Amino acid sequence: MNLAVGEAFLLSFIAMTKEVSAVELEIYRTLFKSIADEMGTVLKRTAYSPNIKERRDYSCAVFDAQAEVVAMGDHMPVHLGSMPMSVQTAVKSFELQPGDVVILNDPYDGGTHLPDITLIMPVFPPRRTRPCAYVASRAHHSDVGGMSPGSMPLSQEIFQEGIRIPPVKLYREGELNQDLLKTLLYNVRTPVEREGDLAAQLASLRVGEKRLLELIERNDLGELTAAMQALQTYAQRVSEALLESIPDGSYKGEDHLDDDGAGGSDHVKIALELRVENNRLTADFSQSDPQVKGCLNAVEAITTSAVNYVIRCLAPPDTPSAAGLMRPVKVVAPEGTIVNARFPAATAAGNVETSQRIVDVVLRAFAEAIPDVIPAASSGTMNNLTVGGLHPANGEPFSYYETMGGGMGAGPKGDGDSGIHTHMTNSLNTPVEALERYFPFRIREYRMRSNSGGRGEYNGGDGLVRSIEFLSECQITILSERRKTAPYGLKGGRNGKRGSNQLVLRGRRKRLPGKASTQVMQAEVLMVETPGGGGWGRKKKN
Repeated sequence: MNLAVGEAFLLSFIAMTKEVSAVELEIYRTLFKSIADEMGTVLKRTAYSPNIKERRDYSCAVFDAQAEVVAMGDHMPVHLGSMPMSVQTAVKSFELQPGDVVILNDPYDGGTHLPDITLIMPVFPPRRTRPCAYVASRAHHSDVGGMSPGSMPLSQEIFQEGIRIPPVKLYREGELNQDLLKTLLYNVRTPVEREGDLAAQLASLRVGEKRLLELIERNDLGELTAAMQALQTYAQRVSEALLESIPDGSYKGEDHLDDDGAGGSDHVKIALELRVENNRLTADFSQSDPQVKGCLNAVEAITTSAVNYVIRCLAPPDTPSAAGLMRPVKVVAPEGTIVNARFPAATAAGNVETSQRIVDVVLRAFAEAIPDVIPAASSGTMNNLTVGGLHPANGEPFSYYETMGGGMGAGPKGDGDSGIHTHMTNSLNTPVEALERYFPFRIREYRMRSNSGGRGEYNGGDGLVRSIEFLSECQITILSERRKTAPYGLKGGRNGKRGSNQLVLRGRRKRLPGKASTQVMQAEVLMVETPGGGGWGRKKKN
């Protein structure tokens, strides 16, 4: 038995034989989560771009020695549920050494869509040759090249979306791979911003590593390993108890994307059959439509992430966000479908838009099983806007990315919130002051969209109206949904209002489709009206 294998066996044996009390388990659950949260705080405070610093479009997590997630920060669900595949890809690709940092963004090799860049670092205890844990951070970079500023284009193949980064070592035993970094920065429109944000991600990993090593020094490696394994087991038991409370049976949900964004398919179907049996769940997407010509394709990591998110929402609030939660769940997503596209399909909007619709479908299926628990559909779109051009103040390229909130679906316990990011996104809006400081824009209007939520016993939340005046010529791209299909109500509640996109110049309005890319002139105004949430329950007569 070589040293590394013997070490792994010893740690596993210690973990299995060490008892972890309920009190210790709760302490470690909060400790690991606090590490992930602190990593996020460091990333936010040190980031260069407003997209990360202000909108908080990032996520951080802690993983055990088997590269299974142990704790996640209160960050982006679409990142967190899919990040485990990135970490597993990194671990399989390399025999990692102390000081190594792996970078990747390829959706077909552990990523989600190209703007989401993930950094992964192993954590080595003193005098050990194998990692005892891993830390990872993922951030949405507001440009990674491609055919339009912001790298969220109306693409038809992934090569149009930006630079693809396979799992490679950005740092090798503590030494920065300068040639790799230079290559990456040469392929983006805003290299200074990208380098700053990557440095912030690295800083977050360093903090995560430091805090884990402090725990080992204080409490001992065997105890840390045992606590990680106990959290996985506990999360599995919580998931099994949740499924035990749902009647066995087959439950179906179906919804549609407006279109594929490339003039091809309309009403792209996502269909799900949930099968609950003996505290096990199968989420079968086999009847979903084939992958599409445009960029709405989701990869398997996105679909798994959406199912994971709903299970986590149904579980008690203090449940560990650990991999054990998904052990009783099987996701069937056939390759070549809209929920598991084949290379080289375009994927830019699969992460942001299709993920939202998958959640709507999963919730709709659960509504058949537990109707008095599940809320109506929320706005169902992230209302993605990317803008780029040359900044008139200095002549340098700029790139801006934002998502906009909408109405939350009403539920059995009350009205939905208004003007909020829901489900797979947990970001903020870019504050008006920051937006006007960094970019040649002026915010003309930012308000609630009155009466856009569906009526019912409980009303859906209202969407937003956001109007942006461009102070220079720019290229804009919009990726939005629920412009043709409305967020559904439940239990007799009405649907929420659909969203709309319009360009306004000197009082004349031009309606834009849900997916659009166009040049805008100075003084043109983009007005985005976001969808409201669905209502819940039939409105009672006075």
